[in-house]
Amino acid sequence: MNKYSISEVLEQAIQTEKLGSELYTEMANRFEKDDKLRTLFETLAVKEQEHEKTFADLKEKVNDRRVENWEEVSRYLRAIVESEFFLGKNKSLPSLEHLKNIEDAVRYAIGFEKETLLYYHGIRELVREQEIINKLIDEEKSHIVWLNDFRKTIHT
Repeated sequence: MNKYSISEVLEQAIQTEKLGSELYTEMANRFEKDDKLRTLFETLAVKEQEHEKTFADLKEKVNDRRVENWEEVSRYLRAIVESEFFLGKNKSLPSLEHLKNIEDAVRYAIGFEKETLLYYHGIRELVREQEIINKLIDEEKSHIVWLNDFRKTIHT
């Protein structure tokens, strides 16, 4: 099995944020007739772009230091990266054809945020700059809360 270096783990986080931005931009376009939902997804796309920059800056600071339990951590991160939310079977932006309505879109976005959160918890164990990762984790948590609160307003 291939091992990831810390730089590769952070590069994957950068790519995940790019994917998230693309995903949310596509969702904003798909539901453009609903101003509230479009604004929600456009805002999330911008947040993902901010996270991408944070990881890019962090990658420049981090070299490929040795990590205890690297084999276990690497396997855990690989399992998350290979999930449908990150890269899907085609290793690109997942198809959104299965999202038939607003509730499907919001539920899918919550799932994507949860997978991202799991990945960031794994990264936090690898880097010394844990305060940066903690900030991103807190933001991802707020995205989940935000999306969940939005989901509750759909049928009211």
